Amino acid sequence: MANLNLIVLYVEDPAASAAFYEKLLGATPAAVSPNFYAFPMAGDGTLGLWRKSHVKPEPVGSGAANEIGIMLRDADAIASCFQRWKADGVSIEEDLVTLDFGPTFVARDPDGHRIRVCLFDN
Repeated sequence: MANLNLIVLYVEDPAASAAFYEKLLGATPAAVSPNFYAFPMAGDGTLGLWRKSHVKPEPVGSGAANEIGIMLRDADAIASCFQRWKADGVSIEEDLVTLDFGPTFVARDPDGHRIRVCLFDN
C-alpha cells in the first residue's frame, strides 16, 4: 500500500509562508529554494510550500476549500495551543469548541489555508 507522505500548499510567497510555519511548528525547513520550502513532519511526511505562480498545471481555487490538521493527545494541549496561537496573532477562524470528535479550533495561514487542531484518539 502507498503511504500518503506529502502535503503541498500553494502559496503566494514561500519565504513568508515558511516563516509563519517555522514559528507555528517550531521546525526548520529541510529544503529551501526561491519557489519551494519543505518541512519534515512526524513519521516520514513532508509539508511543502510551493509558489502558486510556478505550479504546473496551474492551480484553481483557494486555500479554504480544504484543511490540514495538527492532532494533539489531550484537550489541555489543544486549549494551550489555541491560547498560544491567539496570543501570537495567528488568524483564528473558529474559536475553541467541542464538536462530535472532541475539542478543536481552526486557524488560517497567510494564504488562507485552514489549519485544524483537534484530538488524536488512538
